[in-house]
Amino acid sequence: MDSQKTQYPNRFIQWLKTSITARMFMVGFLTLILLIPLFFVQDLIQERAQRQEEVVSEINEKWGEEVLIYGPVLKIPYMVSVKQAIQNKETKAFETQYIEEEKSAYFFPKELNLKTHVNAEIKNRSIYKTSVYNSETHFEGSFAIPDFSDAPAEPNQILWEKARVIFQTSNLKGVNEQVIIKLNGNSYPFSSKYEKRNPTDLSHLNLFTMETTFVKPENLPQENTMNFEMDLHINGSEQLRFIPTGKTTEAQVTSDWETNNFTGNYLPHNEDKLDGKGFDAKWKVLDINRPFPQEFFQGLPNLTEFAFGVNFKIPVDEYQKSERTAKYGFLVIGLTFLIFFLIQTLSKIHIHPFQYLMIGLALIMFYTLLISISEHSSYLNAYLVASIAVILLISLYARSILKNIKFPAFIGFSLTLLYSFIYVIIQLENYALLVGSIGLFIILALVMYVSRKIDWNS
Repeated sequence: MDSQKTQYPNRFIQWLKTSITARMFMVGFLTLILLIPLFFVQDLIQERAQRQEEVVSEINEKWGEEVLIYGPVLKIPYMVSVKQAIQNKETKAFETQYIEEEKSAYFFPKELNLKTHVNAEIKNRSIYKTSVYNSETHFEGSFAIPDFSDAPAEPNQILWEKARVIFQTSNLKGVNEQVIIKLNGNSYPFSSKYEKRNPTDLSHLNLFTMETTFVKPENLPQENTMNFEMDLHINGSEQLRFIPTGKTTEAQVTSDWETNNFTGNYLPHNEDKLDGKGFDAKWKVLDINRPFPQEFFQGLPNLTEFAFGVNFKIPVDEYQKSERTAKYGFLVIGLTFLIFFLIQTLSKIHIHPFQYLMIGLALIMFYTLLISISEHSSYLNAYLVASIAVILLISLYARSILKNIKFPAFIGFSLTLLYSFIYVIIQLENYALLVGSIGLFIILALVMYVSRKIDWNS
C-alpha cells in the first residue's frame, strides 16, 4: 500500500518532466510572471523621462523660458454713451439715462519688420541637457491713422492724451535690457503692468504686458502714419516665436544653431544655410494670410495659436524609444521561451524551470542596460551594447544547458534576428505596423513549420 502511495508522486513528477502539455503550462506561467518586472522597467523609463523633464524645466526657468512676442500695439481709450435703466427713488419707476463710459481700442501696426539674431548654446545639468539662447530683436514699422468705424458704439471723444503703446511677451524674466520704443523719434520706456492671473488656467501660454507712459498727442497718428522702432534683448529657451500683428509682417531670424526646426502656422519662404553652420530664415505674412483684423474694440485677444518662429529644443527621444522597445518585451520573452521549448521538445533535452527563469531575467536586464547606457550615449550605441551582452549571456548559458554548440548557436542567431527586427520597427514610424505584422506572420509560419512533427499526445 505504501509503495503505491509513493508511486503516484513519482509518476506525477515524471509526467511534469516528460509531458509537453506540462512544459507548455510552465513556460506560459513563467512568461506571465516575468511581465511583473517588465512593468517595473516601464515605470522606471517613465520615471527617468519625468526626471529629465523636471531638470530641463528647472534650467529653463532660471535662464528664461520660451519667448513669444506680441506687439507693439497702440492702445487708445475713447468715450461712448451707454444707456442704462435707473430706478427713481420717489416714483420707483425706471428711467432711461445715458452715462459716459471709457472703452479702449487696440490697433496693430500697418507695417512690422523684425530682425533677430539668436546666439544659442547647450546647458548641462548632470546627464541632462537643454538649449538656451540670448536674442537681439530690432523692430521697425508704422501705425496707420486709427479707424474707429467698426467700433461697437459711436465714440463721443477719442482720448488721445491717454494713448499708450503696449507690448506682450511670455517671458519677462528673460528681458535683460530696458525696453524703449521710439515714436517719430521720441523715446518712451516700457514698464511692466501687474495682471492678476488664474494659476489653474492652462488653456494657453501666459502673456505678460508692458506699456509705455501716455504718448504725446503730437507723436500719435492722428493725421499721418506714425513710425516706430525698438530693440528687445531677451534670454529664452527651446523656442522663439512672433505673432504677425502687422498688416504686412516681415521677419528675419539668423542664428548659428545647426538643428533648426521652424514652427507655427507660417513657414519661412527661404531657409538659407550660413556656411554649413546656422541659418538665415525669412518670413512675410500679409493680413489676408491670417484670420484676424487690424483693430479690436472688445479687449486684446490671445493670438498665440497664430505665432510662428524657430524651435531650438534638443530632440531627446531616447526615453521614448526605450519605452517603445519595452512594449515589445512580452514578444521577446515569449519567442525566446518558445525557441527553448521547441529545442527541448525536439531534442528531448531537459530544461529546468529555474533555467527558464534565469533566461527570462537576462532578457529583462536588456531593458535596464538600454536605459542606463542611452542616458550617457546614443540610443543606437546603447541598443548594440545591451543586445550583444544579453545575446552572449543567453548563448553561453544555453551552451551549459544543451551540452552542444549547435543549439546555442541557433539561439544566438535567432535572438540577433529578433533584436534586429525590433530595432527596425522602433526606427520606423509610418510603416511600423506593416513591417511588424509581416514579421510576426513570418515568425508564426516558421513556428508552425517547425512544430508540425511534434507529437502533442505525449
